[in-house]
Amino acid sequence: MPPAPLAARLRDPSGPLFFPVTAYGPDGSLDLDVYRTHVRRGVEAGAAAVFACCGTGEFHALLPEEFEACVQAAVEAAGGRVPVVAGAGYGTALAVRYARLAEGAGADGLLAMPPYLVLAGQEGLLRHYREVAAATALPVVVYQRDNAVFTPPTVTELARTEGVIGLKDGLGDLDLMQRIVSAVRTEAGGDFLYFNGLPTAEQTQLAYRALGITLYSSAVFCFAPEIALAFHRALETGDAATAHRLLDGFYRPFVELRAQGRGYAVSLVKAGVRLRGLDVGEVRPPLHEPHEDHVKQLAQLIDRGQALLEGDA
Repeated sequence: MPPAPLAARLRDPSGPLFFPVTAYGPDGSLDLDVYRTHVRRGVEAGAAAVFACCGTGEFHALLPEEFEACVQAAVEAAGGRVPVVAGAGYGTALAVRYARLAEGAGADGLLAMPPYLVLAGQEGLLRHYREVAAATALPVVVYQRDNAVFTPPTVTELARTEGVIGLKDGLGDLDLMQRIVSAVRTEAGGDFLYFNGLPTAEQTQLAYRALGITLYSSAVFCFAPEIALAFHRALETGDAATAHRLLDGFYRPFVELRAQGRGYAVSLVKAGVRLRGLDVGEVRPPLHEPHEDHVKQLAQLIDRGQALLEGDA
């Protein structure tokens, strides 16, 4: 029996959404063996989906052939157990090219990243994402952040677009999100999906759940899956005490540490993966590695998070 459509597989996730880092060897080239290990471990730990070559996976730094190889490796490592969603971005022509590469590599869907650099109007943004959605048979989740911020009418039109199944929000404007959810529900109906896509989304997920948005990305899952799973479980079961304990003792300090450097939403996560014993290499420029003291603080924070879990046990 073929797997259910992507939207159905994402609607009630059994665990966090996993955004793996991309592994590089000492010479800076792709290390697909380590990458497969990273993805496989995440799936076996309880990820509900793999989002390959997206923001945490340094989509911006990958050549098209590297992107294709990584997506294919993620598909192989996931082995059909969970869906694999691949990033696609830049201008419309390149976004279409990446979408087709992802489809050929076996991805189950696309996360459509913001267009490169330009500040486009709503009409142009709508045309861009419609062309990306029409380019393949893959379902598309549109990523709202930075220079791709949508009005409620635009999201309503996206929800009516064949192939577009959801919106990932990396902006954090809850008033706007409430108006978007209301407008789509009223004007488009259906089962449009919404994701909290802020960096360290756990920090804001209690607020998003109040809007009915239960899906969220988890960068922490890359290096501390046990902590991410415990938080996800606490949300799903209404265990406010555990959720608050992890927010106060781990997630808030992690967000404050992440704020100490530009690009730490990626490089600090990658450092965390290395701290847990998997050498995924360094980030590619223009990102830079975290300062040594910040990596030491991250190691202490991971220990603290694990101690919080042991206290629960």
